[in-house]
Amino acid sequence: MRTRGTRSLFGWAVTATMLLTGSWAQAQFGEAPLNRTVLPVPEPARPFYTELDVRNATPPPHFEVKAPDGAPNVVIILIDDVGFGASETFGGPVPMPTLDRLADGGLRYNNFHTTALCSPTRMALKTGRNHHSAETGSIMESSTAFPGNTGRLPNSVAPLAEMLRLNGYSTGAFGKWHETAPWEGSVSGPFDRWPTHQGFDEFYGFIGGETNQWAPFLYHGVAQVELPDDPKYHFLTDMTDKAVAWIKYQQALTPDKPFFVYFAPGATHAPHHVPQERIARWQGRFDQGWDTLREETLARQLESGVVPVGTVLAGKPEAIKDWAALSADERRLFARQAEVFAAYLEMTDYEIGRVIQAVEDVGDLDNTLVFYIVGDNGSSAEGGMNGLFNEMTYFNGVAEQVPDLLKVLDKWGGPETYPHMAAGWAVAFDAPFEWTKQVASSFGGTRNGMVVHWPKGIESKGELRSQFHHVVDVAPTVLEAARLPEPTIVNGTPQAPIEGVSMAYTFDDAAAKDRHLTQYFEIFGNRAIYHDGWLAGTVHRAPWEREPRRPLAEDIWELYDVRSDFSLANDLAAGNPAKLAEMQAIFMEEAAKYHVLPLDDRVFERLIPEIAGRPDLMAGRTSLVLAEGMTGMTENVFLDVKNKSTSITAEIEVPQGRANGAILVQGGRFGGWALYVKDGVPAYDYNFLGLQRTTIASTTRLAPGKATIRFEFAYDGGGPGKGGTGTLYVNDQKVAAGRIERTQPIMFSADDTADVGIDLGTPVVEAIGSETRSRFTGEISKVLIEVK
Repeated sequence: MRTRGTRSLFGWAVTATMLLTGSWAQAQFGEAPLNRTVLPVPEPARPFYTELDVRNATPPPHFEVKAPDGAPNVVIILIDDVGFGASETFGGPVPMPTLDRLADGGLRYNNFHTTALCSPTRMALKTGRNHHSAETGSIMESSTAFPGNTGRLPNSVAPLAEMLRLNGYSTGAFGKWHETAPWEGSVSGPFDRWPTHQGFDEFYGFIGGETNQWAPFLYHGVAQVELPDDPKYHFLTDMTDKAVAWIKYQQALTPDKPFFVYFAPGATHAPHHVPQERIARWQGRFDQGWDTLREETLARQLESGVVPVGTVLAGKPEAIKDWAALSADERRLFARQAEVFAAYLEMTDYEIGRVIQAVEDVGDLDNTLVFYIVGDNGSSAEGGMNGLFNEMTYFNGVAEQVPDLLKVLDKWGGPETYPHMAAGWAVAFDAPFEWTKQVASSFGGTRNGMVVHWPKGIESKGELRSQFHHVVDVAPTVLEAARLPEPTIVNGTPQAPIEGVSMAYTFDDAAAKDRHLTQYFEIFGNRAIYHDGWLAGTVHRAPWEREPRRPLAEDIWELYDVRSDFSLANDLAAGNPAKLAEMQAIFMEEAAKYHVLPLDDRVFERLIPEIAGRPDLMAGRTSLVLAEGMTGMTENVFLDVKNKSTSITAEIEVPQGRANGAILVQGGRFGGWALYVKDGVPAYDYNFLGLQRTTIASTTRLAPGKATIRFEFAYDGGGPGKGGTGTLYVNDQKVAAGRIERTQPIMFSADDTADVGIDLGTPVVEAIGSETRSRFTGEISKVLIEVK
């Protein structure tokens, strides 16, 4: 950073003492201290022997790198898309008893910041470097060719997990990852940026940015997970079960070895999936609407001291309607959306409580450093003005209307939905701030509540800390708490310096002066600079806007004195142009230093690899040959069949009796297509966003034996998302044809995949189902897919 202050004197003193005396750990071979600045710690030279008989020789001591004596376990909890004003702990409406418990026994931080977006926050958290320094200027799926945005974590930016693993910790990650470049997410790898190559011994979760909680696409390590046939299955419970089991297993076998757990639920990112019995408990509790909720939240925040006396509500974006101006139908719809979100958040805290209880059950809670970060950014306004029954409509530019959403209101949050809430709730759950996720220029996008709990290392209990800090500060805090130096070389690569500042100086000194003095923010052209108590920033594009408001050079900047204006309610730009110019100059200096420039405000265009300039496994390919067993292919590693004519040719063997099951599918219940056989009859289905389904099916069953099934789609052309004519052939004989009126122009699914011989996740065709029920009963020799 431009100005970082001084490192904790305590940290320097401890580090210097340990380096000089070697007291933090000793090599088992002799008494030489370990040099932990080079990782892995070099092994001692192997001795040579001249004795013939092993009985006359003495072996060298066993060499093992152990964590420093008394080093704490570390648990980092990062939940998703939760604003500052959502949890009751920080004045919001949703009780979170686990967060409360940790806050009562630890510290609440009300001036802690994220990057305003998923992947960038996660990468900054786990490396201690700014998100552009870690090549994560945006989400993985919109990576570009420019430094700072490539989506490929450099070897010179080793993650905290690798530092701890090489210093004697067991490490496990559970839940959401979203740090692997999209073109690296296949069986071909490379796996360098998968969790188990980024410092984690154990990984159980999903690689992308979101997943269906009822039917997730999961990995255990690098192996795909087959889901149980359980109608009550929910990923949030499943990942908690796996984390609890791992903690207890690890401590049972190696009770003296500290562990690092990264627990990152997909909640409360869309889709908002939660059991109906939990939703029912929230009925009627948001009928007052988002405007009144903001006022109620601020009142609680003032009463509890979470915000300073005199804090007022910041303005509300002009696009967000007043609750009083909504129709009765709109109010009913929107209230239900908030009920589902609140139930989801409450469930998330419950499952986190099970993880904390597991740590307590093994007797380690007192010496476990817990960071409970309530959101990787502000609440999400990506649901637009009405909310979404199917989030894939947002990515494909299809607006969902209130009358249509009301028809499915009773299903909201269940397996038949992929829902998101209206943007008005995002603003309310970000109270007292104005903006939301993606808006890096506002604390509504970047300020998240955090609780730190470590009974053995922090004497203060139940107190508030208000020093400015950022997600990059977590990694150096962990290193200081564990009495580990920042490594200079990891796995043979010299390291870029950590850019964060340890927060340990705040643990027992509420009045300590800030040490993190300067911090830039930038996402999709929304940008800001914090420096020494001031914030200057510009809203370049709101999350619900598909285009920027104006060219980058013409953006209108705002200026706030955050020392006296907690909620950013009083813009001082007009009255203090000199200060604004000074802050803008600092932003440009920081942006040049950390690879933020050139700014890239494209959003949807960057989802297309050839436009973004990033690698694409299918670049230049017009065909793909597939075979049975090829499953779990995300859109980023599969031939792009959107907005073009397509041919699919499958060579199969039909068993005696009737064949059934999927031949080749892509996507699922919320958008996709499938070539399949039902009761012996071949067919092709196109599922347009779950809104319109087209079936083109033969009227004749397939005879036993070898058969070639071919489907030809002739695209109308004239732009993206148009329709076309589909024709089905069996052994070169035309057996069916039909119109497909609309196609999805941008994407089919965030987590439903392309599969041969089975339909993983949710079904494209409800009649054949998914998972094992959809498995093809014959044999598939070859499937050729071609685009024209």
